[in-house]
Amino acid sequence: MNKIILGVIFTIMSLQAGLVNAIAITVNETPITLYDIDKEVETKKISKNDAVSQLIDKILYDQELTKHNISVDIFDVDNYIEKLAASNKMNVLDFKSLVRQQQNYELFKDSIKKQLLHQKLIAKIAGGKLKIATEQDLKIYYENNKEQFKIADTIDVVAYVSKNKQELNKLKKNPMLQSSDIIMQDITMKQNELNSQTKYILNSTKQKQFSAIFAQNKNYNMFYVKEKKDISTITFDNIKDKIFQVIMKKREQDYLKEYFETSKITADIRVLR
Repeated sequence: MNKIILGVIFTIMSLQAGLVNAIAITVNETPITLYDIDKEVETKKISKNDAVSQLIDKILYDQELTKHNISVDIFDVDNYIEKLAASNKMNVLDFKSLVRQQQNYELFKDSIKKQLLHQKLIAKIAGGKLKIATEQDLKIYYENNKEQFKIADTIDVVAYVSKNKQELNKLKKNPMLQSSDIIMQDITMKQNELNSQTKYILNSTKQKQFSAIFAQNKNYNMFYVKEKKDISTITFDNIKDKIFQVIMKKREQDYLKEYFETSKITADIRVLR
């Protein structure tokens, strides 16, 4: 009797496992399982309808990459990182070191790979179809978004230095922490006197916040930005290249959204469960 019961339980469990892995939808013959949907719901904390929609979008996107034979290799990624370092007036080694201190470097490279795949896909399907931003477009954007281009010429900070990175992490969580392992100093910094690394860190840290922890002079360092003063606006000529990138990126996104909405209509999408 016990063997029969165990057999029935095993059969039920097998059927349940099979149902979880069952194909719910196919998109141009590419399957989406019930497990895929549940995982998307759990990971992103979204509804099942949103999960299904996003999974379909991803499959259509990947199919377009395959259709146009688009790929990105390590050399593409390294070349892009070199350009990022140059745009921040840093050498590649210092830039990579700074990124590693602020985030997972492998995830950073993966995000660049996705960005490059996106750029190559845009070039394939939207090449010659996007309206190129004119000088007038750039000026209009600049005038309407001047708050984005303000920069502090003077920055009051509390500088923290320690041999122990964990102590600085503790201080971030508890600003009232007193530690003999941390040296602190109030400093007023001038934008035009900062090295590239410090300038990058301070300009990306908001007022009343701690910066990322970074290594310098064989110590771990961190800033608390007390106040940003003597605010000036970056001139149009010094920022217009970045404005061009922002406008074109928005136009690319709009074009791609419309393109894939059309792809959804024409795709062979079959709901099986």
